[in-house]
Amino acid sequence: MHMKVRCIAVDDEPLALELLSSYIQKTPFLELMGAYDSSLKAMEHVQREEVDLLFLDIHMPDLSGLEFSRTLNKERVIFTTAYQEHALEGYKVNAIDYLLKPFTYQEFLVAAQKALKLFELIKGREEEKENVSVQQDYLFVKSEYKLRKVLLNDILYIEGLKDYIKILTKEEMILCLSSLKGIEQKLPEDRFMRVHRSYIVALEKIEMIERSRVVFGDTYIPISEQYKEKFNKYLNSRML
Repeated sequence: MHMKVRCIAVDDEPLALELLSSYIQKTPFLELMGAYDSSLKAMEHVQREEVDLLFLDIHMPDLSGLEFSRTLNKERVIFTTAYQEHALEGYKVNAIDYLLKPFTYQEFLVAAQKALKLFELIKGREEEKENVSVQQDYLFVKSEYKLRKVLLNDILYIEGLKDYIKILTKEEMILCLSSLKGIEQKLPEDRFMRVHRSYIVALEKIEMIERSRVVFGDTYIPISEQYKEKFNKYLNSRML
């Protein structure tokens, strides 16, 4: 099930605003929070209520869409305009997309789906942060609807699966809904290293390296070309 993206529509032309509003209302993953014929009215809405996405006409009296967009904090914008030369300006203020009037529902939907993918990506990153919380000597991971405390000193290696990570200690294996990149960013670099796109190893737990593989008991973890230089630099700093 898609997340709901909260939207407002802003256009000083009544027919254009009505069409834009109808497009938003017929799109299942969009929720129309308000429709305004001026940037100033839309600004009042944004200040009192959370909004994810604005469909914003560039050419408006009082305050243009471009000027309004520069006042926004974390809200994202899809510009609508009758003038193609405004498209480049739209990208300068980090717009998700722009729609050149008159645009069809199909064109609208492509831009809206681009926004949805962005919001899902942002939400996924936020969930990763919630699922893995690292302190100085331990981390909390969300596993089977519970928060589990795992001592960093107990971790042998971490394996990345499709939608999960697998944390291996001497005693157990723990599954957590996160990504390898998500946990890698939180682990101390002097104690953990990525050696493969699917593996992070605890450096202090390495007891044997054989033919470009890190050995943990019966498990052989390959050191890929992408990470070999960094890993060898670490080894050389500790070799006699």
